[in-house]
Amino acid sequence: MLKSMTGYGRDVFQIGSTTVTVEIRTVNHRFLDFTAKIPRSFLFLEDKIKKVVQSFFQRGRIEVFIGIEGEGFVKKSLKVDWHLMDQYMEQINNAQKSYQLKGDIPASIVSSLPELIEIQEKEQQPDQLKDSILESVTCACEQVKTMQMQEGNYLDEDIKKRIENIKYLVASLKERRNIVIEEYRDRIQVRIEEQIEDTIQLDQTRMHQEIALLAEKGDITEEITRLLSHIDHFIETMDSKEPVGRKLDFILQEMHRETNTIGSKSTDPKISKWIILLKGDIEKIKEQVQNIE
Repeated sequence: MLKSMTGYGRDVFQIGSTTVTVEIRTVNHRFLDFTAKIPRSFLFLEDKIKKVVQSFFQRGRIEVFIGIEGEGFVKKSLKVDWHLMDQYMEQINNAQKSYQLKGDIPASIVSSLPELIEIQEKEQQPDQLKDSILESVTCACEQVKTMQMQEGNYLDEDIKKRIENIKYLVASLKERRNIVIEEYRDRIQVRIEEQIEDTIQLDQTRMHQEIALLAEKGDITEEITRLLSHIDHFIETMDSKEPVGRKLDFILQEMHRETNTIGSKSTDPKISKWIILLKGDIEKIKEQVQNIE
């Protein structure tokens, strides 16, 4: 069963007055590319979050977003350097006495003095925080996977319809092949006879041998056989339970190569038309496969 690399999942939970939102977005990528945009207070969990993600996905760009609303998990407090404050006050009093300054020292002067008061932040991590976040990430991953499977079912149906059309076109090529060979032989013989004077005695056996050799150069039997083999391999691979995106892409390249060879060998208008249709379906499937894990 095919699985798309595109998906989205979201989970929300609360601890006290704080709401934590986990969002996961996935898009196609050749390899597994993990990125996390999370608050600093959650950085200690980044590696564990990555391991959870890796247990669900093997390819794709995985973006994890974690947001906090409310008080958060950081406790703020003030730290006063009392020793430094004593020195400030001593120097201010000395200045008043030396310069005969009058008036009380305003309390606001304390907050304006540099390095006197410092705001400190201390992270508070409830015991259940770690498990809650990882459970939330798991839940979001499951939602993403469900969406990917739904999209994968659509891709599976669409690709199989195009494969059936490709099989029909290849069957038409195979049926047309014998007719084209006979027509090709007839054209070659007519051209040879037109170029040779009636007075020259032709070696019929030798002429037929040469015609057969020329006709063989335009024969597409081997390409059709290989193309059918690639189609069977493609269908078999689609039913695999393992990630198959890159393998399907490689098989499509081989199908495209054989189709190109058939097109270059044949001068038949019908075959040329079918080759264009074949290439179109192969390219459309290739676009779909880019989003398959």
